[in-house]
Amino acid sequence: MKTGISCSRAAAAALLLASAAALAAPPAMPAAPLTADAQRIAQAAVAARDNAGGAFAVVDKKAASVFVFDAKGTLLGASPVLLGLARGDDSVPGIGERPMAKIRPHERTTPAGRFASEPGRNTGGEDIVWVDYDAAISMHRVRTTNKADRRLERLASPTIADNRISYGCINVPAAFYDAYVKPALGQRRGVVYVVPESSPVAAHFDFMNPARDARAPSAARPAL
Repeated sequence: MKTGISCSRAAAAALLLASAAALAAPPAMPAAPLTADAQRIAQAAVAARDNAGGAFAVVDKKAASVFVFDAKGTLLGASPVLLGLARGDDSVPGIGERPMAKIRPHERTTPAGRFASEPGRNTGGEDIVWVDYDAAISMHRVRTTNKADRRLERLASPTIADNRISYGCINVPAAFYDAYVKPALGQRRGVVYVVPESSPVAAHFDFMNPARDARAPSAARPAL
C-alpha cells in the first residue's frame, strides 16, 4: 500500500515538473519563413531609424504571416496570422465608427502601411495591440467563440488561401501573442509595418522611397 502511494506521488510530481517546464519554455515558432518583403522593410526601417529604437513587427499580407523584430532588426519570432476577408490596402473611411454588423464583406480589409502601435484593451477587457485605432484595427489573440469560422484550423492549415476571415484585425495564435507580440508591443508603443498586397511596397513607406525629402529624415520622428 505504501509503495503504491509513493509511486503515485512520484508520478504526480514528475508530471507537475514537466508541465512547469513546458509552460516556462517559449512555444516553438510556427512555420512562417521570413519573406523577402518583410526582410527588406525591417532592414530599411532600422537603417533609417524609423522604428525609433524600439521593437517592431512586419505583417506580410501576401504570406499571411507576422514577423516580430527587436530594436536592431533581429528576428525574434514568426507566425501565420488571419487577416481581413477582403483584399485591398486601404480602410473604408469612417469604418472604425461603424458596428461590425454594418461592415460589408468587401469592406473587411487589413490596411497596409506604417502604423504607430500602442497597447490597449477591447470592449471585453482583453489586452490587445492597437495598429490603427481610428479604423478599429488591432493585433490580438485568435478568438474561437464562433466555431463555424474554424479559425484555429485556418491558422494550422499549410495553405494561406483560407487565412482571410477577419473584419480587418490581425489574429495571432494565443501562445505566439503571449510569447512574442505582448513583450515587444504590448507593454509600450511601437511600430507595425503592414506589407501591401495590391500596390507597390515603397509607396507605403517613406523610408524606402529614394525620392523622399532629405530635409525630413525618418530619424526626426518623435519618440514612440
